[in-house]
Amino acid sequence: MLRAVAGGVTLAVRAQPGAKRTVVVGVYGEGVAAQLKIALQAPPIEGRANEALVHFLAATFRVPRASVELVSGELSRSKVFLLRGMTEEQARTVLESAPQK
Repeated sequence: MLRAVAGGVTLAVRAQPGAKRTVVVGVYGEGVAAQLKIALQAPPIEGRANEALVHFLAATFRVPRASVELVSGELSRSKVFLLRGMTEEQARTVLESAPQK
């Protein structure tokens, strides 16, 4: 789910658009293929779900919106985001304390 890379950390996300509210649901899959499952209030239309994910991740990890970049999965539910300026340890700490559904 988390992987340290040059300049930050990548986060694998499984998006669930069209939910009643935006919230971390839990972990989707297991092992190396595990993804953070996030329910999104935004619909999967015209990139709204991707934009909502960027905003949600920036707020959750307390980083500027510009520090969150969608690396892959623009049209898929499975996505990978780059969180710039963050270590894997910092990201893991945030995830462990993030409220879940």
